[in-house]
Amino acid sequence: MNPEIQNSFKALADPTRRAILMHLSQQDMTIGEVTDNFDMTRAAIKKHLKVLESGKLISVETNGRERINKLETKGLKKITDWLSYFDQFWDTKLNKLRDAIESNKDYSNPKGR
Repeated sequence: MNPEIQNSFKALADPTRRAILMHLSQQDMTIGEVTDNFDMTRAAIKKHLKVLESGKLISVETNGRERINKLETKGLKKITDWLSYFDQFWDTKLNKLRDAIESNKDYSNPKGR
């Protein structure tokens, strides 16, 4: 696994950072606006934002004295792409489960009762 994906998973591992991403999915925010949504110090939120930025899940744009935090959909897409590789294993197992259930229908309802 490449380091960029590892940093993304590290960023997603924390529930506060996942909550920050949810807020940023609604709108771009300054550090102060993000902080208003949490019972944490500005410094603590800034650390979380740095981890999200290093995981390429957010980008930061400077607008005068403000730093605007934005959700990076490209970073999320890389995670989704990596995870989608494993869909093939679920599809196979779910197909086998479906087949097993369908083959047991005949045995579970003898004589149509």
